Amino acid sequence: MRVLVTGAGSGIGRATAEVLAGRGHEVVATARRLEALDGLAVAQRAALDVTDDASVAACVAGAGRIEALVNNAGITETGPMETYPHDVLVKMFETNTFGPMRMIRALAPAMRERGEGVIVNVTSVEGKVAGPLAGAYSATKHALEALSESLALEIGHFGVRVVIVEPGYIAPGMRNAVRHGEDGTVYEELRRQWSGADETLVGPGGRPGPELVGNAIADAIEDEGTPLRVPVGADAEMVLGARKELSDEDFLATMRGVLGLDW
Repeated sequence: MRVLVTGAGSGIGRATAEVLAGRGHEVVATARRLEALDGLAVAQRAALDVTDDASVAACVAGAGRIEALVNNAGITETGPMETYPHDVLVKMFETNTFGPMRMIRALAPAMRERGEGVIVNVTSVEGKVAGPLAGAYSATKHALEALSESLALEIGHFGVRVVIVEPGYIAPGMRNAVRHGEDGTVYEELRRQWSGADETLVGPGGRPGPELVGNAIADAIEDEGTPLRVPVGADAEMVLGARKELSDEDFLATMRGVLGLDW
């Protein structure tokens, strides 16, 4: 299949492009900076800013017939909701939520007309569970989950599949150098306590590599029996399983206990 992958310059996106190419698919790897794609052995490399309509249109026009779309591009910046900058919140939605929708609007019509295609939206455990200081990121992923579910009910009628991939903590992690309103504020202690959550949840083996998600995405594209939602990683399966089975109060109490939070 000919697959377009967004955010393929690093992490999950790059690993996904490599896995798909290794399985014999024609991959159109995209990133905001074309040089970020250097070294990728794929069918095509292209610059793409998912927040820009003109960039999306140009990329799609030059990509040829796309049979599968992997919406992976994303950003994150942390901070308490009380003081979270509105312009950053808007930026997060532009990339993480509206960006995938731009790509879907650009590519779904042709898939629908052909009566086949796959759209994979990469969300996160935080698309179902919101943690402290990550409310903005979680909100964008919650929204993408809802849009994906609605899309699946609409476009599945025409033979186009939608899959939501929900990774847990994956190495090397997203670039997260920007923190808003945490250090030197009343929320600094919360940040300190929460900072070890990933190590606790993934266990002594550490975060799995991004190829774990790349293989899950490739499997979803190739297997018509893939369910709507695919958790990836032992921590994702554990957290989402607990969230499904427990009440809000019991889930929060359990997570506080597991993570050693007294906040």
